[in-house]
Amino acid sequence: MILIVGLGNPGVDYTGTRHNIGFAIIDQLVSSLDSGNKYTKFNSAAFNASYTGVDLLAIKPQTFMNNSGSAVAAAIKSLGEDLKGMLVIHDDIDIDFGRIKIKSGGSTAGHRGLESIFEKTGNLDFDRLRFGVGRPPGRMKASDYVLRLFKKDEKEELDLLMGKSVDMIKDYIENGLDHTANKYN
Repeated sequence: MILIVGLGNPGVDYTGTRHNIGFAIIDQLVSSLDSGNKYTKFNSAAFNASYTGVDLLAIKPQTFMNNSGSAVAAAIKSLGEDLKGMLVIHDDIDIDFGRIKIKSGGSTAGHRGLESIFEKTGNLDFDRLRFGVGRPPGRMKASDYVLRLFKKDEKEELDLLMGKSVDMIKDYIENGLDHTANKYN
């Protein structure tokens, strides 16, 4: 079983913001797969699915970004030895808008969701799909910037970029991290 975590904040006030790109990509991924059901577990919206014979659990923690780690830790504990890997999808201000990267491990780079996962699991050695949202303009705080909606010109590209993200995730599931990183990064 592969655990796929989309980071974001629950509630309509956050829909469409940069910080919620993980939720949006999970939604698009699940709609493209043969997903069995949607339910609430681990304080998350959870979806069981499969792709090329690989079982997946996709979750969108409903704990707000700063406490995402509690939902992730609960899912990891529940899956136990069945867990074969974890991919976390998150926004990244250190990558220009329009760029998407996949990698294993690394630091939190100040991302509150990643910090929470580290705090609750003690581990940063998981795979990540980093969706570039660009740097805040001027002196705007990063925390304010990521809670903003995408700009009009960015929205025009957003569906294409989310589709590319779903393709990357499917490639990751089928062929692994190294293959996917070499193909897309």
